[in-house]
Amino acid sequence: MASVEVIPLRLKELLHVPDEHLPYVYFPGGGFLSLLNVMEDGGMVEVATIGQEGAAGVFEAMDGSASPSAIMVQAETDTCYRMTREAFRREMDRRGEFYHLLTDYAHALIGFIMQSAACNALHSVEQRLARWLLMAHDRVGRDQFPLTQEGAAMMLGASRSTVTLVAGTLQKAGLITYRRGTITIQSREQLEAASCECYGTWMGLLRQMMERSRLRGQ
Repeated sequence: MASVEVIPLRLKELLHVPDEHLPYVYFPGGGFLSLLNVMEDGGMVEVATIGQEGAAGVFEAMDGSASPSAIMVQAETDTCYRMTREAFRREMDRRGEFYHLLTDYAHALIGFIMQSAACNALHSVEQRLARWLLMAHDRVGRDQFPLTQEGAAMMLGASRSTVTLVAGTLQKAGLITYRRGTITIQSREQLEAASCECYGTWMGLLRQMMERSRLRGQ
């Protein structure tokens, strides 16, 4: 597709800042992005993660609005596909398979954001950190990846001291190791047991999205 450009994504790179029009829609070929709400004091809290299953900037491109959120690279990759919002709209207007895939993904993403809001209110920081690590593990495809305490605190909307305590608990239990800003998953099975139901909910949403795509292709 001539309108698609391939770019690298670098760790902590900001692809978008709040209240500006987003010129591109991003389709990560690896790694993952964080969709962040930015508060008046500059504090940021993650509301969703976006990996190669989806796209960032879909809603803004569809309605042409300025996004109130930021988009940050949380795991880098050499391959990210991007389209201008004008090219994205043209493809959506064709009402072909691209349109159906992106519409299905948008519905799944809204469902995940709603689930995350409930998760942040009802589940412990330990459960939420386990969920986030599982999702990161899925996206990066390897057991070891960078994560600072400051980054984890921002992702979870918790204090750095709380994240330090919780990560220490998971490490003592043998689920992870944490050294110099690098997390290593030691027991995926135990991490799933420590997570809340929300990880399974997200995986269910993705399976539904893929099943709808499969049925359309029959």
